[in-house]
Amino acid sequence: MTSDPKFRRLLVKLSGEALMGDRQYGIDPTFLARVASEIRQVMELGCEICLVVGGGNIFRGVSGAAQGLDRVTGDHMGMLATVINALAVKSALLAEGVDARVQSAIPMEAICETFVRARAQRHLDKGRVIVFAAGTGNPYFTTDTAAALRAAEMGCDAMFKATKVDGVYDADPATNPDAQRFETLTYDMVIERELKVMDLTAITLAKDNNFPLIVFNLNDAGAMANAVTGQGTSTLVTR
Repeated sequence: MTSDPKFRRLLVKLSGEALMGDRQYGIDPTFLARVASEIRQVMELGCEICLVVGGGNIFRGVSGAAQGLDRVTGDHMGMLATVINALAVKSALLAEGVDARVQSAIPMEAICETFVRARAQRHLDKGRVIVFAAGTGNPYFTTDTAAALRAAEMGCDAMFKATKVDGVYDADPATNPDAQRFETLTYDMVIERELKVMDLTAITLAKDNNFPLIVFNLNDAGAMANAVTGQGTSTLVTR
């Protein structure tokens, strides 16, 4: 593997579901440790890393609303789930020898920092990983949108979405054996074909701010470093 990263400052979106590993709920400590190791490998390439973590392994606001829970309350519960995951990711990174900080869009000073862009910038300058939690702090917005927003705010060179498949397909490869993977896409193609890459708000933010999105399979060992160095299998989405 080459040691030359294609991008220096990255925003990596980790879904809550990815942190489950092979479990049906919660966090798989073994898988989490492997993710932390992969992040350390990318840091060793000379990259600066921001993370946005979802909360779907614990609670999803949309699912709660579908079961009769008030949507705003459900979304707030989902935001708290992302904070739990962010703290777990931070702990795993520290165990790997990677200095990390959690910043939440909702103030909770006894647990973690509140998101302040200038403070986050200083952490990156000092070689720390920033884990952004609580989405945007607002209901009705997904963590995909939060990832695109933070990528724009922090001046990231690219956004990486870690998934359970090796890129973007024209159908669900888990249920359709004939699904075709895209090597490259434009944001307009994603919108026109209604491809389930990220929600429309996130895609629009990424397009407007002109940074590429790389979708890769987190389950493949070394996949994160491969994606950053332009190797391995992934899908590149650009303007």
